[in-house]
Amino acid sequence: MKKRHQQKLLIITLVLGLGFNLTLVLLFDSAASIGGFPLIYVYIFSLWLFASLITLIIVKRYHE
Repeated sequence: MKKRHQQKLLIITLVLGLGFNLTLVLLFDSAASIGGFPLIYVYIFSLWLFASLITLIIVKRYHE
């Protein structure tokens, strides 16, 4: 894998670190719900799914 692709994966890791930061996560800790699921669960699993899909795309496309 080339250096620039490794850098993309590092950026995703840093964004996830910021996204799962406790102060940001607690912003979504409210009584609101989407589709019957608490907003904090929707936020955490959406962030996880987004990161997994982007990582999969980078690895599949640029794996050498």
